[in-house]
This record gives sequence, structure tokens and C-alpha cells, in this order.
Amino acid sequence: NQKTFRPKKSAPSGTKGAQLRKHIDATLGSGNLREAVKLPPGEDLNEWLALWIFFNQVNLLFGTLTEFCTQENCSTMTAGPKYEYRWADGVQIKKPIEVSAPKYVEYLMDWIETQLDDESIFPQRLGADFPPNFKEVVKTIFKRLFRVYAHIYHSHFQKTVSLKEEAHLNTCFKHFILFTHEFVLIDKKELAPLQDLIESIISPY
Repeated sequence: NQKTFRPKKSAPSGTKGAQLRKHIDATLGSGNLREAVKLPPGEDLNEWLALWIFFNQVNLLFGTLTEFCTQENCSTMTAGPKYEYRWADGVQIKKPIEVSAPKYVEYLMDWIETQLDDESIFPQRLGADFPPNFKEVVKTIFKRLFRVYAHIYHSHFQKTVSLKEEAHLNTCFKHFILFTHEFVLIDKKELAPLQDLIESIISPY
């Protein structure tokens, strides 16, 4: 199942990306995730969103579970008994299809890579314009990445604990949720499978 492991994607190059990266490193180093997700003063929102796709984090977290999240164990992509996710990308697969959880994640990571590599969506050149629907693309990416977290928590949390990965999972998820909350990237109804956990993350702020 090596296809779920893939090279890290970096943010748009150029001095702008590098400056924002330095800001991120400084704020993350402070340990305050709430501050780390905020748009730095005077910065462009689209540039900031483009830096924070969370592709690498989710990819690595799921990568630790590939031997347990199999076609046999997870024949459908679910988040508990009430939520099932089907796959469609609107291009190759227009009508949503039922797939296993590992297949869903594979389709998702391939699809996100295609978006990130498309310079008409994620421009690499400094000063290049983002498309008018950029935030909608970002929202779709975040909605689908959330589904991977929801599946991990509902189907593989005990395994994550036994691998001593739960602190890392919880920190990554907290960062992801604080970011999505700050910029209203995921509709509330989509967050329902992990609502209690999300409330515990957001309510202290």
C-alpha cells in the first residue's frame, strides 16, 4: 500500500512563501496553536490558505495505519455507524461511488496532489493571481481531509494508542480544527462525527 506514502508537498516557492514559513515556525514554536493559525497582519488570505493545506500531516498520520486500514477491515469509508463517505472527483468519477477506506484515501491524496500541482489553482510564482473560486477549492480539500481524521478516530483510535501515536494525532487534529474554525472552512454538519471532540478543542478559546 505504498501509494499512500508520497513526497511532501511544499508551499508556493519564492520569498513570500519563505517569509510566511518563518512566521509559521516562530508561532508554532511558541506552542500556542490558536495564535499560529491567525492570518499575519497585512498578509493575503489566499497565500495563507495555500500554505496550510495539511496534506503532509494527514498523509503521514494515515501512513502509520496502512497495515490496519485495509480493504478487508475497512471495506467502506466510514466515521462510525452513522456516517459513510463516497468518492467522486467530478472528473474521472462523476457519480459518487462506494469504496474502501484505503481506496478513498488513495483517491483523495491523488486528487489533492492534482490540485496542488495545478498552477491555475495554486500559483507558484510570486504575485500570480489565485482563481476566484480558490476558497471553495480549499474548503473541499479540508472537508475531505476531515473525513480521514473522522475515520481514524472512529475506526483506528485504539490502534493509534497502541502505537503511542495518539498525542501526535490529537495535536495535528487540534491544529487542523483551529485553522478550519478560524477561516470557516468546513460546514458544521460535516463536523458532526467528531462534534464532542471539536467542542473540547474550541471551547477553551
